[in-house]
Order: sequence, then C-alpha cells, then structure tokens
Amino acid sequence: METPIRIGIGSDHAGFDYKEELKQLLTEKGFVVTDFGTYSSESVDYPDYVHPLADAIDNHEADMGVLICGSANGVAMTANKHQHARAAVCWNKSIAELARQHNNANIICLPARFISLELSSEMMFVFLDTDFEGGRHLRRVEKIGVCSG
Repeated sequence: METPIRIGIGSDHAGFDYKEELKQLLTEKGFVVTDFGTYSSESVDYPDYVHPLADAIDNHEADMGVLICGSANGVAMTANKHQHARAAVCWNKSIAELARQHNNANIICLPARFISLELSSEMMFVFLDTDFEGGRHLRRVEKIGVCSG
C-alpha cells in the first residue's frame, strides 16, 4: 500500500473560504491534511500561519503545502524564507505544472482574490500530480539555497 502524501494547508482571512473547500477536496482524495489555520475569516497576519507550515516542510512532517491569501505574494515570500521551502505563486495550470517540473516547488501559493475556487482546485491537483523532471533543472534548484547575507 502506498503511503499517502502529507499536505500542509494554510491561509489568511482572504484565503480562508478557499482553504476550507480545498482541504475537503484533498481529504476526499485520500491525502493526509494538516490545517495550519487560520480558522475563520477574521483579519489575521499571514506569517503566523505560513511559518508553521513551512517549518513542517523543513522538518519533513509535510511533503507538500498549499497556501492561500489575497494575492499569494505574502504567503510565498514568507514561506521562501525557510531553507527547504520552494513556494510558487500560481495563477494558471501551466504555471502550476512548470513550478513542479522545472523548479521542484513544494508549496503552491494561490491568489484567492484573483482566481476562482474551481481554478484553484484544478491547479492544486495539477501541482500535486506533477513530478519534478530533474536533469538540468536539478542543477538550478540546488543553487537556490538560503543566503546568509
């Protein structure tokens, strides 16, 4: 039996409704989902939810992540401060696929204020179902790292 993929999911207030729907879809498909919050549509600070999710990636407690906020930029910038996070802002299925194939992204960041829930779901599953191509792309991904100054 194949081990289920462990997905961390998180959002701010702007992404809360999408998070709840996407979490349900992931669970129905058999993914093991950890919800890092937020837990309502009340205004919050997204780093409070992104850092714990990215820590789970760093600590190998989650295999992949889904983050949702208004533009997806804030959650992506925050997640990418972590050594092993490769968070990609995605706005269509081709970008989601390429983020995995060429960049080995492990967190998809979705802009809830700019795309539909249906497109978010489609992109999320494209992202999760796409493998990293490796090859010449591996050399580039290995050069990303976190700089010290």
